[in-house]
Amino acid sequence: MSAAGSGRLDLDGIYRAEYGRCVATLTRVLGDIGLAEEAVQDAFAVAVQKWEEPPPNPGAWIVTTARNRAIDRLRRESTREARHAQALLLHHPDEPEEAGPVRDDQLRMIFTCCHPALSPLAQTALTLRLLGGLEVTEIARAYLVPEATVAQRIVRAKKKIRDAGIPYRVPGAAELPDRLTSVLTVLYLVFNEGYTATSGQLLRMDLCLEAIRLARALAELMPDEPEVIGLLALLLLIEARRPARVGPSGELVVLAEQDRSLWNRELIAEGHELVRRCLRRDQPGPYQLQAAINAVHTDGPATDWTQVLALYDQLLHHTPTPIVALNRAVAVAEVHGPAPALAAIDELDLPGYHLLPATRADLFTRLSRTADAIAAYDEAIALAANDTERTFLRTRRARLERET
Repeated sequence: MSAAGSGRLDLDGIYRAEYGRCVATLTRVLGDIGLAEEAVQDAFAVAVQKWEEPPPNPGAWIVTTARNRAIDRLRRESTREARHAQALLLHHPDEPEEAGPVRDDQLRMIFTCCHPALSPLAQTALTLRLLGGLEVTEIARAYLVPEATVAQRIVRAKKKIRDAGIPYRVPGAAELPDRLTSVLTVLYLVFNEGYTATSGQLLRMDLCLEAIRLARALAELMPDEPEVIGLLALLLLIEARRPARVGPSGELVVLAEQDRSLWNRELIAEGHELVRRCLRRDQPGPYQLQAAINAVHTDGPATDWTQVLALYDQLLHHTPTPIVALNRAVAVAEVHGPAPALAAIDELDLPGYHLLPATRADLFTRLSRTADAIAAYDEAIALAANDTERTFLRTRRARLERET
């Protein structure tokens, strides 16, 4: 979606906020994901031409317009009586809801896209595109894979849904656990894109709040799944720190420098209670462990880094990925110093991930290896896509040069 945002009319913002809800609603009405997506895109194109200012309920306007555009398209393209009947049904939007355990259109969409016939990357890429309104570039950055790979997976996923006749329907209760891992991944990535957007401004609150809303709905649906509770706790505890994450001039404020009095204590209390609830289980999963790490960060006036490192040791054993290893190295630096932390990340391979050279730059700085730190900052700045993060890295680099 490309629309010039003005003081009165910010179509890009409305598109990002409403796109996923509109596609999910139209998919339920139409029974066809591809047709729903095309109809919503058509409706936004109409909005570009017609709106001088947003209507009171932009999402409802888009859904109504998209439904009408879909009716027109079905009438033009129908060659069978069944297609005409489908178009006629669109005149009756108050049809009975489909029975099943999932009542939220967007949560239903996530479970539908996370059908086991699709690959994990296809599941999450398609859902992020349909529900989050994320562009292929943003999804590729979230996965650290080439844009072409993501684009191909999305196209193939839509084709497979169409050719295999995968229905948009509520999965039965017995099917929900099989799709849970992908659903949790999608919600986590949607929140992450909101908390640290891959481009533009640092925060996209619409995505953060939507991910939390859907995580709450998922927790109501599956209250006995400890990883669901762990994910909700994790999102709440990270969201609790958001008010202190950006300074008065829009600058990034790292955890160690945040004003903890600005943190949301209600969300922290709720998150801590959820952590206590889910960690009563044996062998906690990755979302529970990440929630526990964030509970330590928000417990008391300072972080107990020894406890954080112990939790990261568990998480790395459970999920031995380079990103977990990088995050663990931050805790190693706080407990054992920058030298062993630097050694721990020397062999990590995270092409295109700006936080790896950014972490190296910080460790080099603490070791008084100024030339290495400046080179690492240059690499991180070149890789960072978010304006706020890039400005933060440039400021740190400039400060380092001034002090030498």
